[in-house]
Amino acid sequence: VTYLHFDVYSTCLVSGSKDTDVIIWDIVSETGLFRLKGHKGPITWCQFLTNQNVLITCSTDTLIKLWDLDTQHCFQTLVGHRSEVWGAGLLKEESWLVTVSSDKEMRIFEIYPSKENDTTSTSLSVHEVPKGTDTGPVNCRLLGTIQRQFSNRVLCIQVDQTGKNFAVMSGESVIEMYHVREAGELEAVKKKLIKKAKKKAKKIGSDWAESEVELTISDEISLLQCFHSKHKMKSCDISYKPGTTTDESGDIMLLLSLRNNSLELHTLSSSSSSLSFSITQPGHRSDIRTVCFNTDGSLMASGSADQVKIWKTSSGQCLHTLQSGYAISSCFLPGDRYILIGIKTGEVLLYELSQGSILETFEAHTKAVWSVGVAPDKQGFVTGSADHDVKFWEFELMSDDDNPGRKRLSATHIKTLKMSEDVLCVKYSPDQRLLAVALLDSTVKVFFADTLKFFLSLYGHKLPVLTMDISSDSSLLVTGSADKNIKIWGLDYGDCHRSIFAHDDSIMGIQFVPATHLVFSVSKDKTIKCWDVDKFEHVQTLQGHQAEIWSIAISNDGNTVVTGSHDLSLRTWECTQELLVLSEERENERELEFEKAVAEGGEPVIPGEQNISEVAMAGKKSIDMMKAAERIMEALQIYRDEEIKMADHREECQAIGKEIPPPLPHLILKALGNPSPEKYLLSVMKNVRSSELDKSLLVLPFSYVIDLMKVCDIWLQKGWEVELSCRCLFFLLRVHHHQITSSHVLLPIIDSLRHHTISRVDSLRDLYGFNLAGMHHLEEELKSRGTSVFEDVSKQVETIRKRKRKKTK
Repeated sequence: VTYLHFDVYSTCLVSGSKDTDVIIWDIVSETGLFRLKGHKGPITWCQFLTNQNVLITCSTDTLIKLWDLDTQHCFQTLVGHRSEVWGAGLLKEESWLVTVSSDKEMRIFEIYPSKENDTTSTSLSVHEVPKGTDTGPVNCRLLGTIQRQFSNRVLCIQVDQTGKNFAVMSGESVIEMYHVREAGELEAVKKKLIKKAKKKAKKIGSDWAESEVELTISDEISLLQCFHSKHKMKSCDISYKPGTTTDESGDIMLLLSLRNNSLELHTLSSSSSSLSFSITQPGHRSDIRTVCFNTDGSLMASGSADQVKIWKTSSGQCLHTLQSGYAISSCFLPGDRYILIGIKTGEVLLYELSQGSILETFEAHTKAVWSVGVAPDKQGFVTGSADHDVKFWEFELMSDDDNPGRKRLSATHIKTLKMSEDVLCVKYSPDQRLLAVALLDSTVKVFFADTLKFFLSLYGHKLPVLTMDISSDSSLLVTGSADKNIKIWGLDYGDCHRSIFAHDDSIMGIQFVPATHLVFSVSKDKTIKCWDVDKFEHVQTLQGHQAEIWSIAISNDGNTVVTGSHDLSLRTWECTQELLVLSEERENERELEFEKAVAEGGEPVIPGEQNISEVAMAGKKSIDMMKAAERIMEALQIYRDEEIKMADHREECQAIGKEIPPPLPHLILKALGNPSPEKYLLSVMKNVRSSELDKSLLVLPFSYVIDLMKVCDIWLQKGWEVELSCRCLFFLLRVHHHQITSSHVLLPIIDSLRHHTISRVDSLRDLYGFNLAGMHHLEEELKSRGTSVFEDVSKQVETIRKRKRKKTK
């Protein structure tokens, strides 16, 4: 979905999407009314007109369409743009339409009623009058164009509540502010033009008439100022704040959503701008490339392009923000008082968490430090870099220059392992017997950790191994690669136990759950997956991130997983005690795949309607819709069976001449407390989601439709759920009109439905009218007593709370 807009009463919502369709939604009934088709590109803007039941839409197909929502068709298409239309806005009480595209021109269109005379609709010169404009409630024609100040592509256009000021976001750093002049301002502009024309005529010596001076669209719209933002912007909105006095001019409030995950509110006057306030949460402003837990899992660290943040796991509170370079690897040191950060320029930074300051910078490598890991004996750490080196470091205590007599932690470089390719990942086995090194040539080299002698070479990936981990018992090595595969290796002989096609994109992180053979993997496909590497089974898929996932970490107790993503968010996942049934997970996955295939398989054709229409049903086929249709058919079948049994029972009683016990009800009815079949069917219909009801009724066979219409008649006779009954009835009549009208069997049912529907709807309308009149009467009574309908009682509540506090003291 690319754009949303409510109507003036907030009862309808229009949504435009990348699938080129526009859908009108009823907020009250929570259903889609209809789908409008006609655009050939993603929808970039859509809005209702306030005084007409008209919708205007823009798209990247260069077209602007006007839709009549009463007849559900497009009655006018504006084709003046030569490139994608990226935004639009309504000015001057919705009498003007301003549109922006990829070129430097802003086009201004006039919107006027169809019956109005074209020559008297405006005093400005008309450059283009579309043909065939008398077919809809309004007409639209081009008044002129205005050149923008910048040639960057427009991201959005926003109009304030007065319709006299609008902002055009040119690129990600500039906003052009425009103002529509009022009558008094236009008179002043016209006087200036007349004055200039007089001087020019006097200089040339020619005759001059005042009627020759005409205002153009450029005279009616003026540029207020160009606002430059220090940060890249995603979107903006504006609001007009009137002055405190009539002589004082108002200010424009400009709200910015920035790409660094913050909001800013600026106040713009006629010649200057000032930052009123900004909203910045303690989150990251760029991609989160590395995450790690401390020993007990109470703290976690995350690193991005310019800073490292320390978080409290239980509350999500940010404890420290450490300024750094581009962090791409990290780990807590033993004792959890220090943290190591490997950055893209090759340095390794040592931070002390208690003070939140950097202790030492190690010039470890000349290129990016892709991996940092503490040795299992906790005496040192290892780093791997793109400069082909694996370096080993040993912790030591040295005197602190700032505090004489006090020791601080440091590290010394003890040895280097030279490799032939870039080192992408380095891992110790938990027993510190082996060291695994992943290289850019798509292989993993395994060495003895003490002597650094070569032990194994693991090859099989087609693209480089980006991540790997070793199980707690040091028996298995799992690797994740850019070729989207996970491979499980045995560390005894280096044999590949299994290769699994795990994700739809590169695998960026993988880690064992401590003391188990369960593995979590993250990928650029925005998913987190859990695997059982003993049985080579997919256990679970976790979804939540909106962009590529770069990193993953698991706490030592295995109960918490944290992931960092390109969407600038950290997500924590907790292990629950709920049982996970693998067969149910597989069934859910198959249902999702089937639903996707069903949705891509096209829409069902309604009898009597054509597929090439501009309008279609709002909903799409889904597995829930098909299940709802099956439940309705099952309830209708129970109704049929019960009717047959009761008819047989009545015949048998007539034949015998006395009453006999009725037959046993259906097992489902008996389990639910023996409701009538009509009541049970009504409960099934009520449980169907409102947005799926029409689609569920559409797939019913006609034999079931006849039974459902009979039941609708019973519902209306008894006054059960009149709105739901009428909705089902009217939909079935519209869809199966030809078959119903040609069936003689349904004539008495239709006649009965006509009578009961009219009477029930009339009584319901009278009830609503009576209640509404009563509410208006109560409102007038309250006003006559000097009491408002809604009052601010916050002061009274605070007074009551103070009294209660005094009593408790």
